[in-house]
Amino acid sequence: MTITDPGAPDLATLFELQRASMTRLAHVITGSNAVAQDVVQDAFIRLSNARNVREPAAYLRVIVVNLSRTVARKAARPLPTVRSHAPTGEPDIDELWAYVQRLPEKYRTALALRFYADMSEAQMAEHLGCRPGTVKTLVSRGLDLLRKELP
Repeated sequence: MTITDPGAPDLATLFELQRASMTRLAHVITGSNAVAQDVVQDAFIRLSNARNVREPAAYLRVIVVNLSRTVARKAARPLPTVRSHAPTGEPDIDELWAYVQRLPEKYRTALALRFYADMSEAQMAEHLGCRPGTVKTLVSRGLDLLRKELP
C-alpha cells in the first residue's frame, strides 16, 4: 500500500485501530459475525494492494461497506423470525435486530451508516455513490419500513 498522507498510520496500526469497528459495521450490514470477519480481512487485503491512498481509514470503510453489500445481496439466508417477549410492547434489542435484518439491503446499509457509523448525509452519499437526496430517501424509507413492522 502506498499512503500519500505522511501523517496516516501504517497498515498494522490501522488494523489495530479499525478492525473491531469495521467488523461491527460489516456485521450490521451482513447479519453474521463470521461473514463480517471475512469481509474485514478481505478489505484489509484489498487495502494493502491499493496504490496512492490518501485517507486509508476512509478508504477501508468504503471497501468494507461495498464488500458487505455484495455479500448481503448474494446471501440466500432465511428471514429471522420475530417473537415478542417484552411486556411493555417495546421490542428488545434482539427483536429490533431481527426487524432490521429483514429490511432490504439498501435500506439496512443506509440505516447502519447513519445510525451506527454516525455518518453525515454527505459522507453517506460519498460512500454509497449517490446524491445526498437519495441518502435522505433511503434512510426515510428504511425507517418507515421499520415503523410498519414494529408492534
